[in-house]
This record gives sequence, structure tokens and C-alpha cells, in this order.
Amino acid sequence: MPQRPVLDFWYDFASTYSYLAAMRIEPLAEAAGVELRWRPFLLGPIFASHGWTSSPFNLYPSKGRYMWRDVAREAAQLGLSLTRPDPFPQNSLIVARLAIALREKGLAPAFTRAVFAAQFGEGRSISEMAVISDILRDLDVDVASTVSSAQGDAVKARLRAETEEARTRGIFGAPTFLTADGEMFWGNDRLERALAWAAGERPMGLL
Repeated sequence: MPQRPVLDFWYDFASTYSYLAAMRIEPLAEAAGVELRWRPFLLGPIFASHGWTSSPFNLYPSKGRYMWRDVAREAAQLGLSLTRPDPFPQNSLIVARLAIALREKGLAPAFTRAVFAAQFGEGRSISEMAVISDILRDLDVDVASTVSSAQGDAVKARLRAETEEARTRGIFGAPTFLTADGEMFWGNDRLERALAWAAGERPMGLL
């Protein structure tokens, strides 16, 4: 059986548009015959390299107002709840580490969706251990050992390496989709295009 093409899904848990993408990407990838690699990373260090101290949606209020209205429209279209968490952006360090730790068990997709649903669907704080524990229990994993693994040096180093890889590959926002041949697609609204490219489709006239 031929190997399926692969698409890397780079996302930050604090990203509203990553929420939209994460909640719809799997059935679309399956329909396209594309395998997904879930790649959580941190946008904060990348923003800091540009001299930004917060999300550009906070630094530029008009952009932020547009974003929240746009995400509300898109969430409604997808049948998703949207509750603005306070503060925004949330501290996503712990959940990013947990997603890395859970990848080996094949639970990163389910964990990711649950975190996004808690944060943007319900407005809960994803840095609070009570919220994290609820999510992990729903996944039927041991909370203490999973959190301990996520706080270990190996996972911390892996997340730093993932974030540095994102930076060196030119990723500047989330979600970003990278195909096996290095083609980059940025934003939830480019998901279908990314899957088509990964599957081998090319627009006529584009080399």
C-alpha cells in the first residue's frame, strides 16, 4: 500500500485560528488521503524576536477587534462555541509540553481538541491544573505521571527544539501548514489549499 502524503500542522494553543483549524482538520485530511503530524509550538519566542511583548491582536486593537468578530463568524459556521478567555492570550506552556508528551501515546490530537474546546469554547484557563487534570482524566491517562513526564527535561528540550524549528523554517503565525516539499500555508482559511497541495494538486501555471 503506498505511503500517504504528510502535512505538518503547526499550532499554538493560545491561537484562536488554531482552534478553528484543530477542530476541523482531521476529517478533511482523511478525505484528502493525507496523514497529519501535530506540531505544537510556542509563538511567544518568535513574537519576542520581532520585539513584540504580546499578541499582535493586543498590540493593534483594530486588528484584534476584527479577529474576534471573524473568529465568531467562522466558529458559528462550524457549529463551535466561542468564549473569549481572560486573559488573552493564555499561557500555553504547560499544555504545549503535555501535547508533546502525549504524542507518543497517539493522544496529541484528542488532547489538543479538548484544550482548545476548554479554552475557546468555555473560556477556561488552560494554565490551571484543575482544567488540565479534567482533560487528562477524560483521556483516561494517569494525571500525575503524565504531568510529571511533561515537566521532565526531555519534553522541555523537545518543545524548545520544535519552537526553534518553527522559527528557522520561517513560521511567523499559527496555524501554519507545511507540506513535505516545504510549501507553507498560513491560516485556518488555507487549510484546504494545504491539504490539496500535500495530496499532489497544483494550480495550473504555477511551477
